[in-house]
Amino acid sequence: MKISSEQTLKLDSWGGRAHPGAFEADWLADTAARTALVDRARLAHTDRILFIAHLALGDFTYLQSCFAAFARAFPHVKIHLWVDERRRTSRAADWPHLKKYALYDWLAECPYIAKVYDETYSPALYKASLQEAQRQDYPVVVSLAVLDRHKYASMARKISPHGFVVGQKKHVRAYDLPKQLIYRKLDAFIPAYNAASHPDQHISDIYADWFTQLFGIAIPPVARYPVLSIPERWMDYAHDQFTAWGFGGAKVVFLNAYSKSAERSWPLERVIELIRTMRQDPAWHDAGFIVNVVPEDLARARAVFAGHDLARTRLFSAEDNFFQLPAILSLCKLIVSVETAVMHLANAVHVPVIALMRQKNPEWAPIDKRNSTVITVARRDDWVDKIGVDEVMAALARQAV
Repeated sequence: MKISSEQTLKLDSWGGRAHPGAFEADWLADTAARTALVDRARLAHTDRILFIAHLALGDFTYLQSCFAAFARAFPHVKIHLWVDERRRTSRAADWPHLKKYALYDWLAECPYIAKVYDETYSPALYKASLQEAQRQDYPVVVSLAVLDRHKYASMARKISPHGFVVGQKKHVRAYDLPKQLIYRKLDAFIPAYNAASHPDQHISDIYADWFTQLFGIAIPPVARYPVLSIPERWMDYAHDQFTAWGFGGAKVVFLNAYSKSAERSWPLERVIELIRTMRQDPAWHDAGFIVNVVPEDLARARAVFAGHDLARTRLFSAEDNFFQLPAILSLCKLIVSVETAVMHLANAVHVPVIALMRQKNPEWAPIDKRNSTVITVARRDDWVDKIGVDEVMAALARQAV
C-alpha cells in the first residue's frame, strides 16, 4: 500500500492541518495488528494466557512494560507467568535460597499478573507445577525463553497439547532432526535474536518488538523505561535504616560487585579499594558507603570486611523482601554496579549509576543514558574484574554528582 503525502496530513478539530505522520502511525498500527502471530480474534475468545520465561530481575525490569501494554490492550485476558528456575536442583540445602528469589516479591505486587508459577526450583515441585499448568488447559502459551529455546518450546506444547503455542526459534542445522521436530510443533515462532542481528538496539527495544510481532501492540520508546512503585512500608524501612546507620544528610554511595556469573562480578577486595580511594577525594571524604551483598555470601563478606577499618561503611542484603533493595537505592546519591539488575534498578529510581560491563552484551546497557556512565572492558573476552578502581575514579571525575 502506497501512502500519499496528502494522506499523511489530517485535519484537526479547528479545520487546520494536524500532525504529519498521523496516518502512517494509524496504518502501521493496523498492519501490526493484522500481521500479529497471535490473531486478535483468538484473543477475543480467550480468558487467560500463559507466558513462559526464565526471568532474572533485569529481564523483568524491561519486560514489565510489555506485560502492562498487553494488559491494557486485552483487559479481559488474565496473564499467567511461569518463572522457570534454571538453577533447579535436587539438593535440599539450596531450596530455601531459591524459594526466596527476590523477583517473586516484585511479581506479587504487579496488578496485571494474575498468577505466577514460582515453585520450579526442585524436580518434584517442577513436576507438580507442570501438572497444575496442564489442568489450566491454556488456549494460548507463549515461550519467551532465549536459552535452550527448543526445550521450552517442547515444554510449552506439553503444557498445552491443543492450544496455540508460540516460542522462540533458533536456526537449526539440517542434520539436527530432534530440534526440527520440536519446532514443528509450534504454531508460530519469534526468530532468535543476538547482539549482531539487532545492532544499536537496547534490550527494551527488542522486547517491545516481540510484543509487536506477537500481538500487534505498539510500545513507544518512552514507555519502555523501567518503572518501579515502592510500597510505603519499604520506603519507611529505608529511611529508618539510614538513620540507624548514622548517615544523616551525608552523600551515600551504593556499591554492588555481585552478579550470578563470575565473568560479570567484581572481587570484594576491589570494592574496599574503591571506598578507600574515594575517601581521598574531598567530594566523597565524608560519604557513607553501602556495600550490597547477596544473602548467601553475607557471612563471607562480613569476614572479608572485618579486617578493614572502613568508617561509615555498611554491608547490606535484601534478606526479607525485594523492595528493600530499590528503597535503599532510591535514597543514595550514586550507584556503582557491575553488569546486573542493580544498574537497571538505578535507572528505575532515577539515581546516577556507573555501570561496569563486558563488551558481549551492549544491548543490556542502562537505558537512561543521561543518568548512566558505562565503563566497558578493553577486550571482548575480558571479564568485568579487568576494570580497575582508577577507571571508576576517572568516570567519577567526569560525572557531576
